[in-house]
Amino acid sequence: MLTRLYERWLLDLWNGDLALAHDLVTPDFVGHWPGRDVHGPDELAETIRQGHEPFDDVRLTLDVGPVVDGDMVAARWTFSGAYQGGLPGASAPPGSTIAFAGHDLLRATDGRFSEYWVISDAQTFSRQLGIG
Repeated sequence: MLTRLYERWLLDLWNGDLALAHDLVTPDFVGHWPGRDVHGPDELAETIRQGHEPFDDVRLTLDVGPVVDGDMVAARWTFSGAYQGGLPGASAPPGSTIAFAGHDLLRATDGRFSEYWVISDAQTFSRQLGIG
């Protein structure tokens, strides 16, 4: 069950079906990004929308997992998209393909995700965008 839940999380929600947030996470969901926490399904959907905004043709693929241990799920993924411009400090030309990897760790409660930790390769992301 958690394997399918994670597949829907990554391959459907993170690939743009933002309405699924209410089905996949609990009302008291907390997502832990470096430097900020995201609360509830609406804030999660808005965070994903904002993350996709500077890109066209966003695609997240599942590279490893998901690995399930009790109520915990872990996986490795790759994000790719065509940069459309608009990120402060970025010098990459519009149309540049950006791709980077990351890892997810999620806790499930009653068939939905209640907590999320993400680690992504920000260094590769920034380098490809020409930031810093």
